Amino acid sequence: MYCVCKEHVELAIDTFVDEYEDAPDLVNLKETKFSAWDPPQHCEFCKEPVHFLVV
Repeated sequence: MYCVCKEHVELAIDTFVDEYEDAPDLVNLKETKFSAWDPPQHCEFCKEPVHFLVV
């Protein structure tokens, strides 16, 4: 699972595919809220705000 900014979506997808050998699901965190989980504030690859969950 990767929480990333718009710029690093492609990198997160590539990393996910390399690790799990399967296509990930992409969730827009600006449109989706989770009741039991809060996403991190910053991208896993930089300090930009998180926009997507790659899982």
